[in-house]
Amino acid sequence: MHQTSTPDTDKAEELKAAANAAFQAHRFAAAIELYSQAIILNTDNAVYWANRAFAHTKMEEYGSAVEDATKAITISPTYVKGYYRRGAAYLAMGKFKDALKDFRQVQRIVPKDPDAVKKLRECEKAVTKIRFEEAIAMEEHDRHSVAESLDFHSIEVENSYQGARLEGDNITFEFVKKMMDDFKNQHSVHKRYAFQILLQTRELLLASPTLVDITIPDHCHFTVCGDIHGQYFDLLNIFELNGLPSNDNPYLFNGDFVDRGSFSVEVIMTLFAFKCLYPTGLYLSRGNHESKSMNKIYGFDGEVKAKFNETMADLFAEVFCCLPLANVLNEKIFVVHGGLFSSDDVKLSDIRAIDRFQEPPDEGLMCELLWSDPHSGVGRAPSKRGVGVAFGSDVTHRFLQENNLELVVRSHEVKDEGYEEDHDGKLITVFSAPNYCDQMGNKGAFIRFKAPGLRPEFTKFNAVWHPNVRPMQYANNFFSMLA
Repeated sequence: MHQTSTPDTDKAEELKAAANAAFQAHRFAAAIELYSQAIILNTDNAVYWANRAFAHTKMEEYGSAVEDATKAITISPTYVKGYYRRGAAYLAMGKFKDALKDFRQVQRIVPKDPDAVKKLRECEKAVTKIRFEEAIAMEEHDRHSVAESLDFHSIEVENSYQGARLEGDNITFEFVKKMMDDFKNQHSVHKRYAFQILLQTRELLLASPTLVDITIPDHCHFTVCGDIHGQYFDLLNIFELNGLPSNDNPYLFNGDFVDRGSFSVEVIMTLFAFKCLYPTGLYLSRGNHESKSMNKIYGFDGEVKAKFNETMADLFAEVFCCLPLANVLNEKIFVVHGGLFSSDDVKLSDIRAIDRFQEPPDEGLMCELLWSDPHSGVGRAPSKRGVGVAFGSDVTHRFLQENNLELVVRSHEVKDEGYEEDHDGKLITVFSAPNYCDQMGNKGAFIRFKAPGLRPEFTKFNAVWHPNVRPMQYANNFFSMLA
């Protein structure tokens, strides 16, 4: 890949060096821009394309990562990093067959490289394990529901257990507070109570519609939070800043409660417990990470099995399939995890009619609600993630007009300041996991709306200390490279 030096190639190398520095500083968006400038000056350098692919992966733009890595491979068919970057992106998308092809190609190019051999074996082992578990799950799904076969009353709580306790079937505030304090001190809740919280949450969610209408009375307020991603100590900070959930201090958590962060069990147990305690004081919408495929890659499945057992993991998967897909505040504000749609004719009635009690499909309305992102232009474009669609300001305006709404609030994307207003102020992204994955350096934010005006009021916050447990601690060793 040696090239003759010219003013353009020399400048491109300077830009690559600056991009590498930005990457090392976890400024991945800046790195992408600098690599792009280098590519403009020297489009035939495979390293630039592969490096930009890696930066896209860090931004969770896996579709763009695949495109860039493929370009690197086209330029240099024996460039190992091209296949490795593309394989990692496919892996992140759950496209295991495509990932295996690329990792096998790496070994063919460098058959004696011990690292290439090791990675291939780890990938094959991880994929085999997931496929085996999926096959077993399909067989078990045909037989029975985990929830319907469980009776938490039959589980004994040992006298030696020192954690939060309940007398009777009703979740109490005292129990939730004690459980939260135990979590803060890295103590678990007894599996009897964990099963109880999940089963009672499931009953509440089963009774909820797919699109939830929420009424905020005049002079009352309502808080919307974005992704938490297993960052329990940052969730506690939100409650410190804004108060605990209650009927007088209601919250909506807008999906992606789990994965990536290694305190996902603590986050979801706390949110589910508050849902049981105050059904109209805490609302939940599904994110793209409330799914089996994401949980097996990004750590939550392994965390639940490490802290509880496989039955608990199966029950979580069932409960996640009961989560609503979107909410509407006072018939004015549409709140959804991902975004809007690949067609203009979608009405709220179409969303209400979605059969949500399933794992997210790869296309269609449910997929787009969970996966889509806005872009700064107009019209639609392929998603950088490789799933869902990228939609422009005109798409947002038409959706609002067609459904007599005023604002879209969504999450799903890291924002440097914790939130961002786009599409002429008609779309807000809110993200509530500061210093995401312990490396992004972003702030977190939440939005408070007060009726009747419902003008958004933003609160930004920084990450707080947490115990020294790395992100994706419980993920398969091979998948932990995606952290």
